[in-house]
Amino acid sequence: MKIGIIILAAGDSSRMGGDPKQLITYKGQSLMRRVTESALALQRGPVIVVLGANRPQIVPELDGLPVTIVDNPSWPTGQASSLKTGLAAFYLTHKDIDAVLILHTDQPLVSLGLLLHMFEVYQDEDKGIVACRYGTQLSVPAIFHRNYIDELLQLKDDKGVKWVIGRHRSDCVEVPFEAGAIDLDSKRDLDLFQQVVTQT
Repeated sequence: MKIGIIILAAGDSSRMGGDPKQLITYKGQSLMRRVTESALALQRGPVIVVLGANRPQIVPELDGLPVTIVDNPSWPTGQASSLKTGLAAFYLTHKDIDAVLILHTDQPLVSLGLLLHMFEVYQDEDKGIVACRYGTQLSVPAIFHRNYIDELLQLKDDKGVKWVIGRHRSDCVEVPFEAGAIDLDSKRDLDLFQQVVTQT
């Protein structure tokens, strides 16, 4: 089974005061490098990284990694454009993928172990979607069967994968991942996360 992996990293981190959150360091690595290395370690298929804002600062974090970098000039319109950019890149280069795994860079506790577990669940269950559950959310990381690609391509603005998951709950398997709620969107999020890490 061949799974294409899309890492969405095009945002401008406006709530971080302009500092790219992709470059936040955790355990000696940037979030960009950490999630990309985990994706590659899965060894399930090609990895595409979608960049937009702050591209010059972020690209060096991917140096030496066998990934395809694609640019999304429409990143200001919302996350949907980045997702569509990544899916279009797969359509051009890897039409034979069986499914797609979608990742963000701002969930620092996403691990290779989690991704391997998600893949096992996807193989074992006869469902088209595997999504992570944290709090009341069902969201990324998420795996979608290739049959959902057309629907994902219809997303607009900031309407993300949660909308597709919500429409197809009967075809979705949930993977508990409470740590997914740690989402470094703002400086406050980062301060709280650093406090927790220091205490543990």
